[in-house]
Amino acid sequence: MQDFKAKVAVVTGAASGIGFAAARVFAEQGSAVALLDVREEEVVAASRRLAAMGAKTIAVPVDVRDSVAVDRAADFVENTFGNVHILMNNAAVFMRGQGVTEIDDAAWDWLLGVNLYGPIHCIRSFLPNMTTHGETGHIINTASISGFSVRDRKNGAYAVTKFGLVGFSEALRHDLKETRIGVSIVVPGAVASDFYITSAQHRGDLGGPNLFPTTPSDTANGMQPDEVARRMLDGIRADRFYIATHAGARSLLEERHSELMAAYDAAEAWQP
Repeated sequence: MQDFKAKVAVVTGAASGIGFAAARVFAEQGSAVALLDVREEEVVAASRRLAAMGAKTIAVPVDVRDSVAVDRAADFVENTFGNVHILMNNAAVFMRGQGVTEIDDAAWDWLLGVNLYGPIHCIRSFLPNMTTHGETGHIINTASISGFSVRDRKNGAYAVTKFGLVGFSEALRHDLKETRIGVSIVVPGAVASDFYITSAQHRGDLGGPNLFPTTPSDTANGMQPDEVARRMLDGIRADRFYIATHAGARSLLEERHSELMAAYDAAEAWQP
């Protein structure tokens, strides 16, 4: 997808961080942008910030875990702006501190509901319009380096949801290969946003004590959301499925790949 002018973009988790930066990038390219987020006051304020820049924008408060609410949001966006061309599934929550066997069902439901079912719901609601209007479009799912590599950081449950999103995105790419809809996964590392803080606020004591730090300094050294958004835009234009943002994470994937290839070497060398 090369031309974003006079297109319609939908971004979830758009009140701040990568989501807002992406919404602003699409607006700067000439797209009308629908900002979706569960945080009503924040997403309305974010939409007003874009409108003050001259963007055509609306705020849509919605919990992506609720498929019925997402259906209503899709109807509202399409009735307001018309055909949708870009869907960025960016809404996500984070959890750290508990081992994967220590997390109760309520916490799993929360993580999976936002990070995996959220994109599923949004794609199910917005894709019919995107595929029937006949114009070029693109779906972007925000994954994470944790969707490819699990390290000893006690964030395994979050990683499970992102591994699932990677698999879902790969399946979606195959399902849409005969259409004009492209699919990409954004794979960021640490980003200087309020993601961890807002996740902790949303979670409260769900699943046990909140052990993750909740100060802005925790992510101060991460990549700026605006840079992530610009790299994402470049990846969409190049029609890259994987859009890596943090070059330094390469070693993590190489380590995983080497271990996997060693397993196949052992399989090839095996003798009864």
